[in-house]
Amino acid sequence: MSETLSIRIDAATNTRLDALARQSNRAKSFLAAEAIAAYVESEEWQLAEIQAGQSELDAGPFVSHDQVSRWLKSWGKGGELKVPR
Repeated sequence: MSETLSIRIDAATNTRLDALARQSNRAKSFLAAEAIAAYVESEEWQLAEIQAGQSELDAGPFVSHDQVSRWLKSWGKGGELKVPR
């Protein structure tokens, strides 16, 4: 079941959407709904990954920024440091 949503977009985007709708032989509302669905899916994924990363950090040991920085600065020099763990 679908629902109606009213949005405001700038004139330039509306013009581009009109052209895209004509070229693709699709309704503007179809294209807008597809774009919103893709955006929501992408944002949900990104936020879930951020939350998972934060949970990993909260749950256990991690390599600090300073450890990684020292390791990277040692690359290509005598006495290169081992990968921090």
